[in-house]
Amino acid sequence: MTSRREFLSSMAVAGLAAQPVFRERAMKSLFRANAIAGARSPLAVADDETYWAEIQRAFDSDRTMINLNNGGCSPTPSHVLEAMIRDLRFSNELPVDHMWRVLEPRVESVRRDLASEFGCDVEEMAITRNASEANEIMIFGLDLKRGDEVVVTNQNYGRMITSWQQRERREGIVLKQVSFKVPPPSDSYLVEQFRAAITPRTKVIEVTHITNLTGQIMPVRQIVDMARPLGIEVFVDGAHAFAHFPFKRDDLKCDYYGTSLHKWLLAPVGTGFLYVRKDKQKNLWPLMAAAATQDNDVRKYEEIGTHPAANHNAISAALAFHRGIGADRKVARLRYLRDRWAKRLLAESSRVSVLTPLDNRQSGAIALFQVEGIDNVKLGAWLLDKHHIVNTPIVHPEFKGIRITPNVYTTLDEIDVFADKVLDAVKKGIPA
Repeated sequence: MTSRREFLSSMAVAGLAAQPVFRERAMKSLFRANAIAGARSPLAVADDETYWAEIQRAFDSDRTMINLNNGGCSPTPSHVLEAMIRDLRFSNELPVDHMWRVLEPRVESVRRDLASEFGCDVEEMAITRNASEANEIMIFGLDLKRGDEVVVTNQNYGRMITSWQQRERREGIVLKQVSFKVPPPSDSYLVEQFRAAITPRTKVIEVTHITNLTGQIMPVRQIVDMARPLGIEVFVDGAHAFAHFPFKRDDLKCDYYGTSLHKWLLAPVGTGFLYVRKDKQKNLWPLMAAAATQDNDVRKYEEIGTHPAANHNAISAALAFHRGIGADRKVARLRYLRDRWAKRLLAESSRVSVLTPLDNRQSGAIALFQVEGIDNVKLGAWLLDKHHIVNTPIVHPEFKGIRITPNVYTTLDEIDVFADKVLDAVKKGIPA
């Protein structure tokens, strides 16, 4: 069993114990959880409810609702929220001094922590408010000419498609949306869908690291390897990926990456980051104007005017909590929860199909299912209105279903109640 001294020592090595906002309650909870886990593998801990009960205590969740829509936005641990509120109160005492002079410079510590976790240089990490802002910096920041082509899939996030379409209307670029089967037969099949759309005029590919619709993890590295020799820039929308499953920048070999941190890192709402490789920064314009002297400064992407320092400074507390659990242990739990409901529904009803590969290489916590003979929107409404189960009905031109997304604070009872109610609907139908 790990001693408290050994635990605190390991936290200090990771840069966690020095966090002044990592409150005693959270530290005690993580210490107890770490002692319970011991030296066991992440898979061995994935179904240990004693361990995960300690993690769940870090959240002030509304247990009258079963929240299975953690893909859009997740609650933050209580100590992270308290850190943000503390800084908001401190800012409000004298904003021009406390917010600007005292708190805002601490963004450099956040930048350092995120760069370390992502595996890039600190001068390649910009702090943004969400993935949409980070991705739109990429989308609107690259110079393109009339007739230049951009390739995305028709499963890219809607706001990003809308952003490209605005450039299409305004500047005459050409947006090409490729389709792919759900679930796809292989990674090579996915790469070929992009390859088939490429012409000599293709300048950009934008790919989701993991789709928000089905939770399909895309073969980003293979797409980058295919596109780079052709001189094509690859933008990676990692909104649902960072802190969801383990990876580093060099695993992807990407030059650009945008993500939200209020999803899987469990940071406060309104936090994200944009990674731009150093030699790409000069030619990627910021959304808001920056001086020419900032051409090679990643901070130009943070020029958004007056903003609260409290939100982005709390990122470091959220990152400390994430590291305290461990990325491998966290994703093992998320996949365990996914399999608990998905494999049960598949085993107990031939009318249920899951459109997400239940393969740890291709998916994480997010999965999409459908029930033959039941309208998914009506089923989703019935689950919410009658049983207080928050879910996400998905209607796409090529498929439909209900997206289910648990998180580390989700209990087994909540997963089982959800599965029970779906099976009730399968057997008895739902009221008209």
